[in-house]
Amino acid sequence: MKEQDARMKEQLVQRANPSAKPDPARSIATYLEKMKPQIALALPKHLTADRLARIALTNIRMTPKLLECSVESLMGAIMQAAQLGLEPGPLGHAYLVPYGRECTLIIGYKGLIDLARRSDQIRSISAHIVYENDYFEITYGLEETLVHKPVFENRGKPKLAYMVARLKDGAYAIEVMTVEEIEKIRHRSKAGTHGPWVTDWEEMARKTVVRRGSKYLPLAIEIQRAIAADETVKTEIAEDMTDVIDVSATEVRDLELGEVPVSHDPEDAEPPVTEGQLL
Repeated sequence: MKEQDARMKEQLVQRANPSAKPDPARSIATYLEKMKPQIALALPKHLTADRLARIALTNIRMTPKLLECSVESLMGAIMQAAQLGLEPGPLGHAYLVPYGRECTLIIGYKGLIDLARRSDQIRSISAHIVYENDYFEITYGLEETLVHKPVFENRGKPKLAYMVARLKDGAYAIEVMTVEEIEKIRHRSKAGTHGPWVTDWEEMARKTVVRRGSKYLPLAIEIQRAIAADETVKTEIAEDMTDVIDVSATEVRDLELGEVPVSHDPEDAEPPVTEGQLL
């Protein structure tokens, strides 16, 4: 009944003033009322539907273009973030990025690091940018070494990004990417020309190298699935949002990078990671 009343009020407002934009608060409230049973099952215990609505309105104030997105994709993205324990917003754990009529959830560098640190097999993990005037040396082989001595003035342009993870057994996992490799991934992303790739390039570069390195880390299957679901569009509510089909996936996604692949060369494909391969 409440849902019908809210919808009728909005329709009356639209008829009285056809040029008026729908009130986002009312649209979100109507959707939450409609989806209350599904939301109750899917929401983590620490979140309420009211908190979900506040997160949505806060992000709309920060990014008004979210008003052009469907309420279903906006709330689907927020629900997906909530289940991951990440809150979209200025802290950089996750971003809500409008892409046409759909809202895309993009996990930020801080969010990805947070997910990785939930593994009891990882003691520490971090990523850094190497600039032209920094000293950087890496050696591969039986004994891998990495030395990075940054300068803090006149650093020049970004040259590399790298990830270092220290595992529970004392071993290290290292991943290095050039700016050219990072930019290729950016250009494959549907959000490569706006959103955090424009406002927070360094953070996205760090995230990209962590994401690539994560396939070698002992992460739980749930975290691997969460990472694979990054940059997807969900318009349904489910107890596990990673099970919801990505409505924007018109092509097969590269599960390593979470991007729409440019090349379909079979040599570029890699076998899926199984639980037994994670260690």
